[in-house]
Amino acid sequence: MDAQGRGRAENIDPADQWVLNPDTGDYELRLSPSAGQSSVPGPRRSASRQGGRGRPAPGRERPRRDERDEQREVPVQRRRRVKEPEPAPAGRRKQKPRKSKGKKVLIWTGGTLAFLLVAGCTGGYLYYQHLNDNITSINDDGAGTGGFSKDRAINILVMGTDKRSGDGNKGYGDEGSAGHADTTILLHVSKDRTNATALSIPRDMITDIPDCPTTMDDGTKKTIPGSQNVRFNESLGQFDRTPSCTMRTVTKITGIKLDHFMVADFNAVKTLSSAVGGVEVCLAKDIDDPKSHLKLGKGKHTIEGEEALAFVRTRHSVGTGGDLSRIELQQQFLSALMRKLKSNDTLTNPKKMIDLAEAGTKALTVDSTIADIMKLRDLGMELGKLDMKNLSFATLPVIDNPNEKVHTTVVPDPAKSEQLFAMMRADESLTEVKKKEKKEKAAVAARLKGPKADASEVRVDIYNGSGKTGAAQTTLTWLQNNEGVLKSSQLGNAPSDIKKTTLEYAPDQADQARRLADIMGLPAAALKPGKSEKNAQGLPAMKLTLGGDFKGAGVPISAPAKAPEGIQKVEADKTVCAK
Repeated sequence: MDAQGRGRAENIDPADQWVLNPDTGDYELRLSPSAGQSSVPGPRRSASRQGGRGRPAPGRERPRRDERDEQREVPVQRRRRVKEPEPAPAGRRKQKPRKSKGKKVLIWTGGTLAFLLVAGCTGGYLYYQHLNDNITSINDDGAGTGGFSKDRAINILVMGTDKRSGDGNKGYGDEGSAGHADTTILLHVSKDRTNATALSIPRDMITDIPDCPTTMDDGTKKTIPGSQNVRFNESLGQFDRTPSCTMRTVTKITGIKLDHFMVADFNAVKTLSSAVGGVEVCLAKDIDDPKSHLKLGKGKHTIEGEEALAFVRTRHSVGTGGDLSRIELQQQFLSALMRKLKSNDTLTNPKKMIDLAEAGTKALTVDSTIADIMKLRDLGMELGKLDMKNLSFATLPVIDNPNEKVHTTVVPDPAKSEQLFAMMRADESLTEVKKKEKKEKAAVAARLKGPKADASEVRVDIYNGSGKTGAAQTTLTWLQNNEGVLKSSQLGNAPSDIKKTTLEYAPDQADQARRLADIMGLPAAALKPGKSEKNAQGLPAMKLTLGGDFKGAGVPISAPAKAPEGIQKVEADKTVCAK
């Protein structure tokens, strides 16, 4: 192939070579027989395999230009083989073609890549390698779980940094800054994938940052000392802190262990919004913010690139002009971006999907445990099961910092924030999720229904399987002195630590079990019908074993049934006009 021919092959848009297979419902990469090398990004074949650079392989003549065009339109080489359907037996209906799996494609955090990983030919493999090379990763330094799992809830920390260095990030003032945790969202996806909560953590919230074991750029390890009573955004960038330090800080605040992190810079908002062809947002009033350079009139707008970045950076012209108002804009933008990603306009457009894969792998930095396209695809397929109507954006409840005369920072609202964290830890949704309750679940829930004995009639032996020293004794003291459960005793440690608190009881003790569950805030699943044991006086007694979910005497073990009143919340499937 001559220089002109090579230029033609290299200018072919990869999206043009992805073809919908009507038999499988999947897109496949099909290359023309005239292409001496794959036109998708990736390493090129050596000249020896092509018969030498600039000339056809031995035994072959260079096709005329019109022949090359014709061959490109009717690909026959490297085509992914499609098994011919076997004829249906007599009397049976033919099977319908499989439906596309496109609906399972995830939000912008990685699932858009799933579409591209049809590595059934050399070109697909090369593109896989190319996308892998795009990924930037950082060690999580043991701050995470080691990776998500399909059989439990998923927790991902999504961070936006205001770091000014790097391509596409300059020109926003304070160039050369190490950056901060400017935008932080804890995404919790339930174990059954029916619901999710995206919790925004205000950057100006005062908190403690723990000591952070950190792998430095040169491979050496050191522990970066923690800080007390500082802004949350100092958990990233400052004093060489990496995303793993932000992970540790969030776990310390919420009690939730994280699986992964993803970090986006200024460039990510620009490239991702452009890749989908713009994101529709709504304003309840005109905005002219000279600091973010956003100028938009009242109503709906489709924004992308620099304008999209200006939108998520704006705060002075909306709400109270503070960071909490800016968080509302960011939540609106992300909700709209997710809706666009899940739309048929995106899922059925190969060029958009490839543009998203390129933008996502270049603009996002991930933890090293997931720095592989196949792992990102698996994560994307899990998160893609989520229904948008059950995804809620919320903001960590805060109050003005009481230690300031002029309020510039905030602190967590102790009651409301702990209630919200408890719901997330217990996998409770902030939206009403309609589930088909199985008979077994209904039977478990029924254990709490029925008459309750008086506290003075409850007879129980307490064992400590929580791993917390003295838990059984403190619970006994609390029950006797505060709740009137006088027929109680503690029998020391259980044979081994257990994860969940349990209450075992005989059928004739069900009314006692319901009373104790009410007093201690035990969930229905903690009640285990069975048989009673004899206490020290030889009388039948229930057996209460405190587990790892035990937080302290008088602290309910079951999570709140609903979110605290007045929290800032946006449901992802609804369009909200910013005020």
